[in-house]
Formats: sequence, structure tokens, C-alpha cells
Amino acid sequence: MFIYEFKVNPKPQEILAIKEAIRTSQFVRNKVLRFWMDNRGVGKTEMFRYNTSLRKEFKFVEDLNSHACQTAVERVLKAVNRFYDNCKKQIPGKKGYPKFKKYSRSVEYKVSGWKLSENRKHITFTDKKGIGNLKLIGSRDLNFVAIEQIKRVRILRRADGYYVQLSLQLDPRDTVLPITPSQKAVGIDVGIKYFLADSQGNIEPNPQFYRQGEQQLNRRNRRKSKKYRQGKPQSQNYHKARCLYALKHLKVSTIQREEFVKRVALRLIKSNDLVAYEDLNVKGMVKNRHLSKSITDAGWSKFRRWLDYFGYKYGKITIAVFPYNTSQNCSNCGEKVQKSLSTRTHICPHCNYVEDRDINAALNILQKGLSTVGHTESLKLGEFDPLAELEQSCSVKIGL
Repeated sequence: MFIYEFKVNPKPQEILAIKEAIRTSQFVRNKVLRFWMDNRGVGKTEMFRYNTSLRKEFKFVEDLNSHACQTAVERVLKAVNRFYDNCKKQIPGKKGYPKFKKYSRSVEYKVSGWKLSENRKHITFTDKKGIGNLKLIGSRDLNFVAIEQIKRVRILRRADGYYVQLSLQLDPRDTVLPITPSQKAVGIDVGIKYFLADSQGNIEPNPQFYRQGEQQLNRRNRRKSKKYRQGKPQSQNYHKARCLYALKHLKVSTIQREEFVKRVALRLIKSNDLVAYEDLNVKGMVKNRHLSKSITDAGWSKFRRWLDYFGYKYGKITIAVFPYNTSQNCSNCGEKVQKSLSTRTHICPHCNYVEDRDINAALNILQKGLSTVGHTESLKLGEFDPLAELEQSCSVKIGL
């Protein structure tokens, strides 16, 4: 699936209609979840039948498009199935038991309940919630998209306004032209001091967006807390302070960090035919209370997702390698050189090789990636003995 996102500027009465549609979708989701909790063992059919009975019972639910109500049920099914899968896999810790939603931010339609204008610049929502006509603001041209390709339409509320997302049944590889192979391979080592260091000797500084905006975030959070009234309805000043605080968080997480990792990942994919990186357990690493803020601020997980996406889109190879001893082993002779995290220079006493710690790790990551790339799309490593295959082919040739 491919997502096109557009900014919309609804009028005050349209904003009220959008909020009502989001609340109705949240109401259906919570009611269906309560039905599942009270009747453990019910399946998909019973949940959709209960959704139908809700539409007959409540007029405001009937006003929402039927497909939008179905997507609310599908969200419950997704949460329930994820919970059962985690229980079967016996993952450590909490298994993700489904919870009720208190502050939903989106409502999702399927193939009905909306209509694009002839010039594809406006979208009209045709259910009885009264959202009406919204102008799509963005650089994407929908004239090259068939209506049949649009499978989902989502109205999303963020701190900086409202957005409309179109989910297309489209392969990202069909939207780009072939790229001339660069005949290069690179290994990358992500870190905290540097965002990444590659095997070609290049270093990308760590921008630390959260650290830079932390003082302003704390200031806005204090202003919000001072206006909070315990056990009473919140004032307009509180909601204004809360929106300012949310806007700053949105800027740090999306506008700054997301765009940065996207730009770095795209540059690496376009300039190399193979990219090897560490398969880090970021979820476990952030449990370290001394490094959790710095790891989260670096955005390693987002970087990996964009790296894999661009690799698929442009037909390049991305390989996740096991990170064990990539920082300790010498990339020149292969011997293990034990060093602490504070030691930033790799000095090998066996071969006298001196290199930056992160670049040495990137070279080891590249070597591991190249040693497994031949088995990524054929037989996996360990499923066959290459020496035995070679001996058998040689014996056939000489007639033994």
C-alpha cells in the first residue's frame, strides 16, 4: 500500500463534524471491545453483527458511514489478534491486552462515504455527519491515480491541524525510474556520538533534536501544568498551552527527526547498491536509564524502517547483520580487541591497525553483510555445505 497525505483547512462547522465522526468511530470501537470482553470467545462474525445492532440502536452511529464503522471493528480485531499472537509467542513482559480508547485522532473510510472532485483537488464526504467538501493541499497529483486504486481514506487530527490520507493499492517501485547501479557497498554503524559512521570513512553528526528543544519543551510543559485544574473542567488557556506543547513535540519528532533520518536513508540507498546495518534490539536497549533518552533521540528504529523502504523502492539490497562483537573485533586482522564504551579509537595490538571505533565497526558490519548476501534469496546459510557441493561437482567433471 502507498500513502498520499494532504493538508486540509476545514471551517469551524466542518471541524465540529470531523470531531463528531472521530468520536462516533471511537464509540463503536469501545462498544465492540466491551462486547468481546463480556463474551470471551466471540469471533469476527459476531463482532460485525454487534456493530450492525449498534447502528440500529443509536442514530448518531447510523449517521456515520457503514464502512467507517466497519474499520472501527477491524481495529478491535487487530488488537485482539495481536494480543493472542503475543501470548502464543510467549514474549516477555506485557502481552498488549486491548484497551479502551479515550482520545482517538482519526476516522477511516473504505471505498464509500467519500467522493473526489473532477479536478481531484477536493474531496467530499457524503455521510450524514456533515463534513462536506474539503480542499486537498499538497504536491501530489491525483489525476494519475485511478479511483479503483484508492482503498482507504482517513481523516487524521494532529497538533498542527487536520490531514486527509489516501491509501493506494500501488507498488512504490512503479513510481520511480530505474537507477544506474553505483557498484558500491557500504556498512553503517549507528551510534550516539555520531548518528552513523560508514565503512567508506564518512561520519554523519548526531543532530540531537530533542536535546536542543528540551529547554523549550520543559518551559511549555510547566505553563501547561500551571493551568491544570484538578477535578474541574479545563479552561481555554489550558487547552492553548497544551496545543503549544504538542506542537513543539510534533516539530521535534516529525518535522525534524523524521525528515532527517529520511534524507540520510535516501542518500545512502541512492549512492550504494548494498547497505549493511546492525540488527539492534532498540526496545531492549532503551531500558538502560543512562542511555534511553539519547537512543530515543537518535531515531534508530525510524532510520531502519526508511532504509528498508527505500531499498525496496529503488531495488537495492539492505541487510541486517548480527551486531555481536562488531565494535570489538579488528576489521583488519579479525582479532578481538576488548574496549569500553568510552574508548573511541580502535588500536589493534596484533596488527597495529588504528581507526575510529565506529568506522572499524562499520567495516566489520560490511564484511558480515557481504558474507551472507549470496544466501539471502537462495538457500539460507547453514542449509548446505559449500565444500561438499564443490567436491561433488569436481568428482563429476573428472569422472570419479
